[in-house]
Amino acid sequence: MVQRILDQRYELEELIGGGGMADVYKAKDCLLNRPVAVKILHEEFKQDKEFIDKFQREAQAAARLSHPNIVNIYDVGVADGDHYIVMEYVPGRTLKDRIRQEGHLSVSESLRVAREIAEALAHAHANNLVHCDIKPHNILMMADGHAKVADFGIARAVTESTMTYSGNVIGSVHYFSPEQAKGTMITPKSDVYSLGVVLYEMLTGKLPFTGDNPVSIAVKHLQEEPVPVRQIDPAIPPVVEAIVSKAMSKDPAMRPTSAELVQDISQAERMLMAGSQPMPQMAPMAQDPDATQVLPRVQPTQQPIPPRRAPQDEGYDEDEPEKEKSIFKSKKFIAGLLVVLLAGFFVGAFMSYGKFWSTAEVTVPDVTGKQMTLARQILEDKKLRVNVAETYNADVPAGQVVSQNPTAGSKVKEQRLVTIYVSKGGEEIEMPDLTGLSKSDAEAQLKKMGLKLGSVYEKYSNEEAGTVIKQDPKAGTKISRGQTVDLTVSKGKQSHKVSVPDVTGVSLDAAKAALQSRGLRVGSVSKQESRQAAGTVVSQSPASGEVEEGSSISLVIAEPAKQQVQKTDKKDPEKNSNSEAKVPSKQNETGKER
Repeated sequence: MVQRILDQRYELEELIGGGGMADVYKAKDCLLNRPVAVKILHEEFKQDKEFIDKFQREAQAAARLSHPNIVNIYDVGVADGDHYIVMEYVPGRTLKDRIRQEGHLSVSESLRVAREIAEALAHAHANNLVHCDIKPHNILMMADGHAKVADFGIARAVTESTMTYSGNVIGSVHYFSPEQAKGTMITPKSDVYSLGVVLYEMLTGKLPFTGDNPVSIAVKHLQEEPVPVRQIDPAIPPVVEAIVSKAMSKDPAMRPTSAELVQDISQAERMLMAGSQPMPQMAPMAQDPDATQVLPRVQPTQQPIPPRRAPQDEGYDEDEPEKEKSIFKSKKFIAGLLVVLLAGFFVGAFMSYGKFWSTAEVTVPDVTGKQMTLARQILEDKKLRVNVAETYNADVPAGQVVSQNPTAGSKVKEQRLVTIYVSKGGEEIEMPDLTGLSKSDAEAQLKKMGLKLGSVYEKYSNEEAGTVIKQDPKAGTKISRGQTVDLTVSKGKQSHKVSVPDVTGVSLDAAKAALQSRGLRVGSVSKQESRQAAGTVVSQSPASGEVEEGSSISLVIAEPAKQQVQKTDKKDPEKNSNSEAKVPSKQNETGKER
């Protein structure tokens, strides 16, 4: 895309950012000769007509915003099928970069930046535009320290479009509001909650909610309260802690509007400058009887002494009234316990079975396989209450419903509690080292750890055949239980075919040298009487052809024939001289003698 010119006007110079929906380029406006930022939507949104229509409407609405703390939008268009937005180029870093580099911001600086963001939101909300993705990554810090909110329009368009047909939630899970986590209607107060999270992070350098996966974080937004900022840093004034807590209320009705938030922050800034820190006006809270309190010490003289009952007769038992009182207390305790148990039973019955006094019944819909937010919305639309539980399941993507209770199709009373078990993906474990094991042992080890054997490849190596020489994933890496593991198994040493040389007619030493030069070895060596010179190779096996490198070649070498020794006949010298010619064999010689 770099060096491409959109609509013969915007020359793309370099990629400076990007996210899940678009890439951002620094560009030059050739017509006005000024730097601009151009955001180009990703390929997958090109064919979504509904998304494109909403995007264009929202982008045009965002272009009408004019505020010093909002990144200005100059132009919206389409070039060769690529939808783009041209906006003000703000050099510098994001608020997220600043928090990472500095750890956290001072209280006064955090309030100033939060007030500027709130002022930008108040202007947008007055123009019926909700940002939906307020986070430090979308806050650009100018060189003079002032903040500018970016990405108006695109987040709203994506949220509306995806909620219409898929039920997915678009936003950043660490910053989005409980209503975004539930997939319900988003209002301007959703932006206020997200700004509360941003202020929390600016003050402490920490996120209020973290987890192993997006589902667990979303559930915390719905069900848990964050650690108070003063518990992390006691130097934070109480008035500032109150502002954060109010902005991050689970109930949107309890949150201030963006305009009210501007007033609260401005008042806190004035109080801090004046050195006083009274709490802002908020709804009075009932005193917690279990809270730590400072009480005056009770003096011994202040303790009332109960009158002692005088004995009436010798049979008076002084402990008898105490026993009666103890029995009375036990009866009251048992009665109270029964009341508590009955109340618990009715509460449990309502939670488990809904309005048991009502005759209205509903059919539990099937939400397995659906995203958590969409599943919750479907069940709540049927007047059912939802409890979210997490479970590890490698076969179901994280965030999708694995199972539900009651099951789909069940007839239940309205307001029945339905528990949906949402996948956290496979449980993370450490990949074991399988190299050096036999294939069967490695497979048994994988099965024992809840892993699956994937593809098995074979490769020549110096290891014994059948030994695992490589694995994917590598040992020590974090993998999900149920994941497949590929193995590479040794085929043993790779063999090579070599031709057998003819070594007949040469000496044994020469034959050995010739065979070794081909990677062959001399096998058995036997001897045979032959007219050839002693020690000469008479024959070999195999005699020719190709064999595996390292094979043995058997040799037969020549040895001289044995000499026959004849007895000398002293009486007949002539018989001695002609004995060799006359006696061809011992049998004939014996026969003649006979």
